[in-house]
Amino acid sequence: MKEIIVEQVSDCRIDSYLAENENISRVAVKRLLENGNILVNGKTVKPSYKVQENDKIQIEKEEPKEISLKAQDIPISILYEDTDMLIVNKPKGMVVHPANGNPDGTLVNAVMAICKDSLSGIGGEIRPGIVHRLDKNTSGIVMIAKNDKTHIALSNMLKNHEIQKTYIALVRGIIKENQATINMPISRSTSDRKKMAVSRNGKEAITHFKVLERFPKENITLLEIKIETGRTHQIRVHLSHIGYPILGDDVYSNGKNRWGIEGQCLHAKEIELNHPITGKHMHIEAPLPQYLQEIITKELGYEWKK
Repeated sequence: MKEIIVEQVSDCRIDSYLAENENISRVAVKRLLENGNILVNGKTVKPSYKVQENDKIQIEKEEPKEISLKAQDIPISILYEDTDMLIVNKPKGMVVHPANGNPDGTLVNAVMAICKDSLSGIGGEIRPGIVHRLDKNTSGIVMIAKNDKTHIALSNMLKNHEIQKTYIALVRGIIKENQATINMPISRSTSDRKKMAVSRNGKEAITHFKVLERFPKENITLLEIKIETGRTHQIRVHLSHIGYPILGDDVYSNGKNRWGIEGQCLHAKEIELNHPITGKHMHIEAPLPQYLQEIITKELGYEWKK
């Protein structure tokens, strides 16, 4: 057990204090507090507790749990790999981590076969190495942390908007603006707990989009999208809310389309960041999935140059 005596501190929550001074993620701090593995002056506290000078903090590290997940030899496109991180191109239809109804066949199962024992444990037993997610039917770039130091660094970079993500989407309708920003808070829908919605009481959510091409005959617009925040279903919710749902989205639209596409035509195409450990600048691109490439080039006749 590690003991810490708080010295000079000013109006700081315990989760923020330990994240900054002990290199423990706020998610991990919350879990340790809930499990009674962190005590302040011999008592349990909430993550919002404001640490005081001379507080005695005791930290009992969790015993590593044996991951019950099985590695599965599932083909996955690797875009980048080193000793600290892995960047992959997740296919449409693949769930990122196990959940109800999806016990295996996930990105985590595939990554475990690639990385063996080299995965961060911060994500918990069923989310080893997972720093961020994509929806099941959104394809494209996902970053995987191979160790806790990288996981914490990437999480902080995402929080501080130091990682730029670029998406490609086909939406229903003809958008008049060449580019615009959607700044609307998002929270859990009050009418359907499985969905998200724009809400005054939600968390900040900012989406920028630029029109790449309009197809009036098909009533479709091709967009390049960049996000400042990473709320659940953010792009899908924002575009649906302003009247331009993503083609194929059966949650925030009716899903109908002339090509019978199931699931949203949304692809996480690029990511730009400085390496979380070496600081080296990185620009990674994920090729469009074949179905989306064919619709854009063959069906809509757009010359895709990226």
